[in-house]
Amino acid sequence: MAKQKKYIFVTGGVLSSIGKGIAAASIGMLLEQRGIKVTMAKMDPYLNVDPGTMSPFQHGEVFVLDDGAETDLDLGHYSRFVQNAEFTRKNSFTTGRIYDTVIRRERAGGYLGKTVQVIPHITDEIKRHIDEAAGEADLAIIEVGGTVGDIESLPFLEAIRQIRADKGAENVLYVHLTLVPYIAAAGELKTKPTQHSVKELREIGIQPDILLCRSDRKLPKDVKEKIGLFCNVPGDQVFSAIDVSSIYEVPTYFAEEKLDEKIVERLGIWTSSPDLSKWSAMVEKIRKPKGEVTIGVVGKYTDWRDSYKSLSEALIHGGVANDVKVNMLYVDSEEIEKGTNLDLLRSVDGVLVPGGFGERGIEGKIKAAEFARTENVPYFGICLGMQLAVVEFARNRCELKEANSAEFRPEGRESVIHMMEAQKSVTEKGGTMRLGAYPCQVLSKFGGHATKAYTAYKKEQISERHRHRFEVNNQYRSVLEERGLLVSGKYQDRNTGTELVEIVELPGHPWYLGCQFHPEFLSKPLSPHPLFVGFIKAAKECGKGGQPGLKGIG
Repeated sequence: MAKQKKYIFVTGGVLSSIGKGIAAASIGMLLEQRGIKVTMAKMDPYLNVDPGTMSPFQHGEVFVLDDGAETDLDLGHYSRFVQNAEFTRKNSFTTGRIYDTVIRRERAGGYLGKTVQVIPHITDEIKRHIDEAAGEADLAIIEVGGTVGDIESLPFLEAIRQIRADKGAENVLYVHLTLVPYIAAAGELKTKPTQHSVKELREIGIQPDILLCRSDRKLPKDVKEKIGLFCNVPGDQVFSAIDVSSIYEVPTYFAEEKLDEKIVERLGIWTSSPDLSKWSAMVEKIRKPKGEVTIGVVGKYTDWRDSYKSLSEALIHGGVANDVKVNMLYVDSEEIEKGTNLDLLRSVDGVLVPGGFGERGIEGKIKAAEFARTENVPYFGICLGMQLAVVEFARNRCELKEANSAEFRPEGRESVIHMMEAQKSVTEKGGTMRLGAYPCQVLSKFGGHATKAYTAYKKEQISERHRHRFEVNNQYRSVLEERGLLVSGKYQDRNTGTELVEIVELPGHPWYLGCQFHPEFLSKPLSPHPLFVGFIKAAKECGKGGQPGLKGIG
């Protein structure tokens, strides 16, 4: 007899950004460590088909998967916490994709003249997507985006209500994350927001099995019992979800609360105890670093940190590998353009220019790349950051004074960065992108020494995730290389046979490297990405810090 698949649905109430993604990822991590084959998925209630064309100010970063899917940033959390699951476009879907699928099917006559309605047609399509996302896993953890009470989430909530009847009550668990604020004036924790949130969920027809109560302090037993009484949940199924200094502490705290124990008990799963030794050792390194470095992150989304979520986490991972705390000093590139903020870079141990789109702040990023190159400060350019390092080098070392990217100067005479001809004919905006995983050949040696790229990766064949439209123009490669810019990574395009630049670096510089791909998408706390490890190592060795307390910027 086939093993019965289990489902956990994670919902949130009271307010947005309460931490559903971290809570779901932490549960996934604990259950995976118990030996369960886990997968995860995110259902987002907005009408965009995917977040690919959404502004980072609106939605935070777009997380890219190997298959080229552009997904919600919570997929990044899942990838960092759950070590063995492989995520594809099936693991992230929106209301927009659901409606698009149903409407296309209706237009093709797929419903045989029936009246197409939210129930059952939309909800059936949601359930089909959930089954697809669950795949071959033993347990699927599905996060429902939005907040209970929002009109946008209703079809998703109705679908997961039906799934308990479809799959059997013993195979489905509802986890609801809510808020228990502490009111200082009254000197007490207030349970009313949680009561109202659960009331709304129950009106939809869903009785939560487990409550995670977000608070700045641990809930006393009497508060848990009060919540349980008014929410029709046993007191031992009400758990604290306290604020912690690092998101990586959440699984260990949940384990101390025995949350995973209660989940497997409720789902009737027999498992071993989780081995959290490696995870706890990693958390301890974050808590008690032996030194610290400050990295100047030069970008234009500096007021909205979720725009760089995977990037900031990858920097933390690089710090763990080097036993240092990484302070991130976000520097607005537009201010550098105006002639201010460049002095801020004199206080940092390394400069990082991340990816991005649009012309705003570009000249400031170019100045940051020039500063790092000429002042021998470790530099890491990612995607656009690599392209602008090439522009800067072309202008100031190759005497190509009008060097620029065709993204910003389409009619420019010296486009050292351009769009490939095959991409120009694509009319749909997303279709012009090089998305997903592509192989890269790493150059092992140059001038008798290992390249920085090979020193980091320790292998010649790698695969990395991309999200960009423009490439280094091969017409300028010879002059760039003659003047000292080394191409240490390249990709042979399968369709055109064209060789594309993937990694550039400067021999003789302490650490100056740019990559066309996004290495932050593959970094995990237990397996930090090699380029971030190398960058932080260089910042630690070359920087002004190295000892705790010497930096006050965080």
